[in-house]
Amino acid sequence: MTRVDRLLQHMEAEGIDGAFITSKANIYYYTNYFTDPHERLVALYIDTSGNRLLILPGMEKEDAKHAGWDGDFLAYSDTEDPWAFFETYLEKNPQRIGIEKEQLSVSRYETLTSLFDRTVFEDFTELLNQVRLIKEADEYRLLKEAASLADYGVKVGIESISEGKTELEILAAIEYALKKQGVREMSFSTMVLSGQKTASPHGTPGMKKIEKGDLVLFDLGVVWNGYCSDITRTVAFHHMEDKQKEIYQTVLEAQKKAIDQVQQGFEIGTIDKAARDHIQNAGYGPYFTHRIGHGIGIDVHEFPSLTTSNSLNIRKGMSFTIEPGVYVPGIGGVRIEDEIFVTEKGAELLTSYPKELQIIK
Repeated sequence: MTRVDRLLQHMEAEGIDGAFITSKANIYYYTNYFTDPHERLVALYIDTSGNRLLILPGMEKEDAKHAGWDGDFLAYSDTEDPWAFFETYLEKNPQRIGIEKEQLSVSRYETLTSLFDRTVFEDFTELLNQVRLIKEADEYRLLKEAASLADYGVKVGIESISEGKTELEILAAIEYALKKQGVREMSFSTMVLSGQKTASPHGTPGMKKIEKGDLVLFDLGVVWNGYCSDITRTVAFHHMEDKQKEIYQTVLEAQKKAIDQVQQGFEIGTIDKAARDHIQNAGYGPYFTHRIGHGIGIDVHEFPSLTTSNSLNIRKGMSFTIEPGVYVPGIGGVRIEDEIFVTEKGAELLTSYPKELQIIK
């Protein structure tokens, strides 16, 4: 059964006649064609009547063919109106069409509803999330390859640390080395933070120079054949204060406790709770300011969200991050993040760069 067939099966069970998909990730998932269309319309339309249509600029049609899409094409030029073509393509209005509410602009939604005024449009993002939740064998392989490249990026970053070098110089060394490995794109903006800047979970790398006594935090990932990776490591340069060591060991132990909760049938919320309880008991509860992790696949942040309140059961084939952190102003921050794949036996760590405390000389 193809991915499109599987989606149609879910749609029929929910009474949804058609699907109008516009997110880059889901279009890639169902067509094997990845594109960044900018302002141009790219959409996948499928329905239970047998229509399978990829709407895209004419200049991209051959690329989509080579990617393997074997359904119909609605390929338009920059002077043509794809919406008019789409209206003509459909012989009758479907009763219910699923859309991605967070992805579809107000303007495009209004256009759809004006063309198909007897159709009910409803958000079916949750259904799409459920279909993509369990990774297939090929997805597992690509996630593992992407994770290995993230490990390599951290290795390059740590080996690049030296006194007086700026965060951006180290960042450039990481991305240059990964480019030479065939990586075209990072999965998000690479983060290299040092000193007091590590106390900001989403800080911005800049021209700050590395100094003795700095913590240095790396958070990075790559896109590899359409799949993302994500890793965080924190090291110290030259020496480390006792309080910083305490924070590091607290975060490391919290991550281990969280990973132990990755068992089929456990609720996802137990992962966050295990780490959060440990950090709270160590006296750093107020300084763990984000969820424990997020799903990862074609998108670097995808379903599910790993929060304490998430009652979704853990299942074999899920992939997500586990990344506790403690961020104390005036002292610094530590985050340790690994990418996890759920197996029958529990958690397989796709990222493997060492995470025991390192003091770089």
